[in-house]
Order: sequence, then structure tokens, then C-alpha cells
Amino acid sequence: MLAKLDQLANRLHELDELLMSQDATSNMDNYRKMTREHAELQPLVAVYRQYQQAQSDIEEAQAMLADPDMKDFAQEEIEAARTRTGELDLELQKMLLPKDANDERNIFLEIRAGTGGDESALFAGDLLRMYTRYAERNRWQVEMVSESASDLGGFREVIVRVIGKGAYSKLKFESGGHRVQRVPATETQGRIHTSACTVAVMPEADEVEDVNINPADLRIDTFRASGAGGQHINKTDSAVRLTHLPTGIVVECQDDRSQHKNKAQALKVLAARIKDVQLREQQSKEAATRKSLIGSGDRSERIRTYNFPQGRVTDHRINLTLYKLDFIMDGDLTELTNALSAEHQAELLAALAD
Repeated sequence: MLAKLDQLANRLHELDELLMSQDATSNMDNYRKMTREHAELQPLVAVYRQYQQAQSDIEEAQAMLADPDMKDFAQEEIEAARTRTGELDLELQKMLLPKDANDERNIFLEIRAGTGGDESALFAGDLLRMYTRYAERNRWQVEMVSESASDLGGFREVIVRVIGKGAYSKLKFESGGHRVQRVPATETQGRIHTSACTVAVMPEADEVEDVNINPADLRIDTFRASGAGGQHINKTDSAVRLTHLPTGIVVECQDDRSQHKNKAQALKVLAARIKDVQLREQQSKEAATRKSLIGSGDRSERIRTYNFPQGRVTDHRINLTLYKLDFIMDGDLTELTNALSAEHQAELLAALAD
């Protein structure tokens, strides 16, 4: 690891000199690549410099052990520096882990009501609000792509696009089954019901062409949109349904008045779904050699339970229970997302050590 860190430190020094040279901006594409690489290397090398300093502190303190007057002080310095070295070593290992190429992408977030009828649809609406509030806390944008509202104000299915730096990295572990236990608003006997929704988080493809969708593999249907939108939306065949024949994936979009815009948005969702299928196939192959605690994204897997009478949320993958349900439903997901990311990092580190 240290040899690799030395190489990266040398590369950062090389980039410093290249970026300061007079002809650095003569090729803007190359200049942007170098500045991105510099920005990625700088924090890693900074931690490595701290690690080297801690190692140097140990050597200097060990040289003082022979002096009786300095022995106690030197021993304390050695212990403190060794502790610091251990912490920095772990941090460096985490920073050197392979990065997910999709982490910085925007996402498509799909929420579907499952078992539980109207109560499940209401919970889908609650989950949408939770993720929307979380997006607001991160100063991300949320765009409605498609919605199928239920009679009581929830959603049978809803798809939104979340636009923001690192959206996928923070929400990629949300895919799976979300279970709710509470007394529904429609329950007259005060009995607790259990309902469920499925959530899918998919990284947005840079371009539809990245996924290589053959136009011959698409069936495109147009129809009259339903729901809110005034008179115009219900008088024209602006809604679009795309069927990807090889996979059977169906995408509908009717949020915009323009058929052209709805088709373009539907293509983006279709590309994201196909990309998601490819990612899950890759993850399944990796899980065949080692069990993946978090990254499987299995939609049928129950990943989390929201228990309203007890005010708790339990993430079953990492056995984490938090008694702050109100805060979480209001979008305070940081403790959950950080814990899931930390567990994933620990799993990757363990895999590297095998």
C-alpha cells in the first residue's frame, strides 16, 4: 500500500507542476482532466502526509527513550503516535477502495405500493415525502417523472428524478422492501396493520445511447393522459408508453403536455432501468463468490421496518434500530445512510484482506 501511496504522491507533485506551467490551458479538455485528477488525489495525499508525520514522530520519540529524563514523555508520544498511525492507516485503506463509477450520478427513484392496499399506497406517499425532504437537506432537485395516484391521496406507483452531486452514493442502499406497521387512517378498530412498498434507486445513464437501446426493440404507444393537468392534458394523446421487447420493461410518462418531452423522459427512465438490471446482474455474480450484505439491491428483500406505535425504524441488513421515526420520516436519513456506507466499506475492506 505504501508503494502505491508514494506513486500517488509523486503524481500529485507532477500535476502541480503541469497545472502551473504556461501552456497548461492550451488544451482545455486535458486541463479539466488534470484538475479533476488533482482534486481526487489531494485529500488522499494529505492524509498520507499525516501518516508519514506520525511515523516520523514515533522514530523521534524512540530516539529519546535512552534519556531517563525524557523516557516517560517519549513513551506517551509513541503511544499517541501509534494510535494516530492506526487511525490514519484505516482511513487510507478506505480512501484507496475502488470507487463506484455511478456514485456521483443523478438517480431515478421508483416507489411502488405492495401488499396492504390503500394503506400501502399512503405509505408510498410518505416514503416519497421522506426522500424529497432528504433531497432538500442536500440541496438536490426533485423532478416528477410519472405518478399513479391512489384514491386516498397516496401512490400506487411514483417515479422521480433526483438531481444532485452524490445522489446515488447516498441513496443506493435504499433499494428493497420497506415495511410499515401502524394503525391506518381507515382503521376503525385501532388495529395495527402491516403494509409494504418496494423502492428502486437507479443511477441515471449519461446518455440513452450508453445503454445501446435499439429502436427496433421498442414498441411505442401514445394515449390520453389521466389525472391532474387541466383540460389540455386530457384532450391530447401526449402520454407515452415504451415497451422494451427484449426485457419486457415497460415505462410510461405523462407528466408533460408535450408528447416529445414525455418520450424523451421515458427513454431516460428506460435506460436507467436497463442499466439497473445490468448492475444487479453484476452484483449477483460478485455475491456468488462472497455474500453481499448491502449491495445486492434485491427488490424482494425486506430491508427496513418502520414501526409507528413504537416510534422506531429498524434496518435489518445491519441490525440498526433508531428510535427517531418522526425525524427519519421528515428526511433525516443521515445516520442511516452513513451506517450503511460504513458497513459496506467494512465489507470491502474485509474482502480485500481475504
